[in-house]
Amino acid sequence: MKFFQKASDGGKDSGVTAYFLVEIKSLFSITLLHFEPSRREAFHSHAFNAVTLWLKGVVVEEVRDKRGIHVNIWTAGRFKYTPRELMHRIKVLRKGAWALSIRGSWQDQWQEYHPSIRKVITLTHGRKQIN
Repeated sequence: MKFFQKASDGGKDSGVTAYFLVEIKSLFSITLLHFEPSRREAFHSHAFNAVTLWLKGVVVEEVRDKRGIHVNIWTAGRFKYTPRELMHRIKVLRKGAWALSIRGSWQDQWQEYHPSIRKVITLTHGRKQIN
């Protein structure tokens, strides 16, 4: 459980800082996110469904699915729904980006796909690898 805490979000390579207004993993989280200009190599799913309001900046989302990789561009003022099973990665442009995210309850597992090694890794709480 977290209330008004700052933490890294998504692991050391994500470039995302989370300002948790509230996080009760079994119920929901409300988080202000700051994305540094970066490009994360790994595609990833999430442990939760999320609705995000982009507040500032421009991000490019690369989605990996059965059809291949396709691109979405997100700008300030737009809402985005991210289902937990969506495999994507975010490239942040220019000076970074800010978003408000409302997340649903956490599942115990999610995945990362690393293109450079062509491997899917399953993670659980604390980013512990389970496969």
